[in-house]
Amino acid sequence: MKNILYIFTLVICFSCSSAKAQNYMTHKVKSGESIETIAKKYKVTKSHILELNPDAKNGIKKNTVLIIMKTGGVKPGNSNTKQPTNTTGLNKIEKTQEVKELTGYKKHKVKRKETLYSLSKKYNVTEAEIKKYNTFLYANNLRKGDKLQIPVFKKVIEKEVNSPIVQYTVLPKEGKWRIAYKYGITVPELEALNPNLSEVLQPGQKINVPNLDAANVKQVDEMYSYYTVKAKEGFYRLKINTGLEQSELERLNPGLAESGLKEGMVLKIPYNGATQATQANNNTDVVDNVHQINKLENAILDTETKNIAIMLPFQLNSVNTDSIFDAKQKIKNSRALALTLDFYSGVLMAFDSLKKLGVNLKVDVYDTQNRLSHTTALVRNNDFSNTHAVIGPLFPKNFNAVAAALETRNVPVISPITKSVNLGNNVFQSRPSEDNMEKKIIDYFIADSTAQVIIISDIKHKAKSTMLKSNFTNAKLVSSRLDKKTKKDAHYIIEQDLLNVIKPGKNVVFLETDNPNFVSNVSSMLNALLQDKTEIILTTTNHNKAFEYEEVSNYHLSNLKFTYPSISKIVNEESNLKFIKDYKAKYNTSPNTYAIRGFDLTMDVVLRMVSSQDIYKSVIEAPLTSYIENKFSYKKKLFGGFYNDSVYIVRYNNLQIDEVKQ
Repeated sequence: MKNILYIFTLVICFSCSSAKAQNYMTHKVKSGESIETIAKKYKVTKSHILELNPDAKNGIKKNTVLIIMKTGGVKPGNSNTKQPTNTTGLNKIEKTQEVKELTGYKKHKVKRKETLYSLSKKYNVTEAEIKKYNTFLYANNLRKGDKLQIPVFKKVIEKEVNSPIVQYTVLPKEGKWRIAYKYGITVPELEALNPNLSEVLQPGQKINVPNLDAANVKQVDEMYSYYTVKAKEGFYRLKINTGLEQSELERLNPGLAESGLKEGMVLKIPYNGATQATQANNNTDVVDNVHQINKLENAILDTETKNIAIMLPFQLNSVNTDSIFDAKQKIKNSRALALTLDFYSGVLMAFDSLKKLGVNLKVDVYDTQNRLSHTTALVRNNDFSNTHAVIGPLFPKNFNAVAAALETRNVPVISPITKSVNLGNNVFQSRPSEDNMEKKIIDYFIADSTAQVIIISDIKHKAKSTMLKSNFTNAKLVSSRLDKKTKKDAHYIIEQDLLNVIKPGKNVVFLETDNPNFVSNVSSMLNALLQDKTEIILTTTNHNKAFEYEEVSNYHLSNLKFTYPSISKIVNEESNLKFIKDYKAKYNTSPNTYAIRGFDLTMDVVLRMVSSQDIYKSVIEAPLTSYIENKFSYKKKLFGGFYNDSVYIVRYNNLQIDEVKQ
């Protein structure tokens, strides 16, 4: 009898074990498999596999044995399990949990003494949830004046979590790539979950997505762009299309190193022009087309007073303001002061225009005296906590000091004219870099496959000639001749040097030098070779003062359609533009390049603040803006701030300088 009872007990135990085992299976990893492919095979989520196989978080190898939960199964150790009344229905056991479903956002402007804790209690959300939807709070403390988007959730509901698929409500402006990214799947996988899914999704539409824990759902960071991997696209091709190394892509996309690239995978990348063209062809809701100019004057949303600081080297400490003559002499003898006053005159014109648009500003103007010690004292002794943006200082050392001091407060600092500054997280470099301008002109002529390319350089610019040759492999090289006695660069060529390389048809001639005599020598000889069947276009990667000296004939440059990259286009003084007329009426002179830049930059900075939540968000919402002579298209550096990559290509035409349409 004892034996019978023992056997009966074994049978019962075995039966119970078998019933539980029906909810799990094992899988032996094969070569080339990843957690994602295994999850797809068994119709479970990646998080389910990792929960049952914690070691898999560090990667999986061939022959690794994984525990897989069957669809509809129950996980071990669930205290929230609903026990069925029928013991034969173990595969229908349900586990439920409380979840929140995002329905939208409330806007909140932080007031004095408010904290994340007080806001979480006020809106019945957690501090973590506030940070999740306001990502700048991960790196910065909450401060008065911050504008937050507070998530609004539906009433807590219960859903089955043992089902691998749940329903998702499409939010406004969401496309397939965005939802695929959120749930860690490819676009084709999303389409497989939703047969007959239309190309364009509608707000409120219900679609199937993987059942992930809320913590595993990714948020789309609007300060980045997103790239959809094409068929057979590897890391080499991705580097060409995005400019990013494999290690950088893996750092930005956790799990990529483990899973490898897959067609339709959505990758997070820095927002830059190299990827934008590709994205525009594939994902209509990634970013606006870079060629579409945003008119922010028509998009003003925020009429609250904005605080802006202007930091310029007026050098009032060295100007005798009691003597008009002395002041004029100081301006005449100080290029920095003259530039500052021209720039500031444009800033004041912008303030007038903004006032007419209904924009309310509180402006603080600081004299940096062009001294580092004084500049740092200004930042130390003044309160910038409520400042929405700082324009200036003009020169690198002072600018870098201000930007570094204000970085922890997340105050945007905009560099007006400096070629090179430290690109901290809060820095906006408004002047396109020399490298960027160089790239634009090279790309422009690479696109013209019909032209013969000739590269002329002096000894000083030999490296530039070599670089150009690497881009134009069939180009002919011509070097300046040496002085026979000294063996130094004589900065000239002879006619035969050109006759050997100039051919009938279109000839593009790069001239790389900063010597005006060499520019005069080459341009005059090229001009003499122009014929009906021989077209010659002169260009350079660096338009410097050598091309503007009196020795250089503007007639020759015009005949040669001299073409070069520029940070600005040229507006004719006789233009009927309202700004030109108003400036002349106010200052009794025409605005120069610096005055116009002061106007354009100030208009852009302020309009970005009042048409978006802040300047940082405006980078996404207004990818390209254009004003009198300057345009701004900011891109984010991978680990740093923002740079303007918008460059004009201009050309001499009938003694005028015209913008070349790109």
